[in-house]
Amino acid sequence: MNLPVAMLLDLDDTIVSYSTYAGPCWKRVCYDAAGRIDAADGEELYRALTESRTWFWGDPERHRANRQNMPLAYQRVIHHGLRRLGIENWELAGTIAQSYERERGKTIRPFPGAVETLRTLRADGVRMALVTNGGAEPQREKIRRFNLAPFFNAILIEGERGYGKPDSRIYMDALRLLNAGPGDAWMVGDNLEWEVAVPQKLGIYCVWNDAKGEGLPAGSGIRPDRIIGSLPELLQSRIGASPPTAQERN
Repeated sequence: MNLPVAMLLDLDDTIVSYSTYAGPCWKRVCYDAAGRIDAADGEELYRALTESRTWFWGDPERHRANRQNMPLAYQRVIHHGLRRLGIENWELAGTIAQSYERERGKTIRPFPGAVETLRTLRADGVRMALVTNGGAEPQREKIRRFNLAPFFNAILIEGERGYGKPDSRIYMDALRLLNAGPGDAWMVGDNLEWEVAVPQKLGIYCVWNDAKGEGLPAGSGIRPDRIIGSLPELLQSRIGASPPTAQERN
């Protein structure tokens, strides 16, 4: 298989590790905050916030409405979790949210080999678009922090365009900016709905990044055209390319 003319790539949990350390960060913040909450110890607070996170982000419309302002979303998640423990304190929720945001920011970094893969794809002449949901400034900050802009012919951010994945317009916008048709392009990302199911309907070849190595969820009706565990595996599509060694995978 040869590489495509154009490639649409997700940012979070595809190029940069965004969720990998979320759980440990939440736990650390909960244990630090427990001393200020007489009604809960660290583990109890962590369980309450885990349940709150699951509830909060489980609704697609609430997810869409809140991902534009993650600091406020964190505060809402924590406030809801505190209320589960009988604690009504919006200001405390804000303080814990700020602590979590600081901890989380320290853990965000490109996956091993991701930047090198982008550099190789660019050198091979693949036209690339970064297609990411979220607020404009937080996503731009990641792009600046890791110097990702030079690799992309187009950058499409939900917070700048007013719509994002899984709205079909965002994929078609990316294709137009890359001067490519659906049959000439791949979509690469970690979200089965946003980066596989919807773009597949548009005729785009979809590559699911299973960074956690867990495989497709049981009972999933979504079938990616290809599954990878990391971006460097995309380079196996180059004619004459050799499979990565165990050291390269690690």
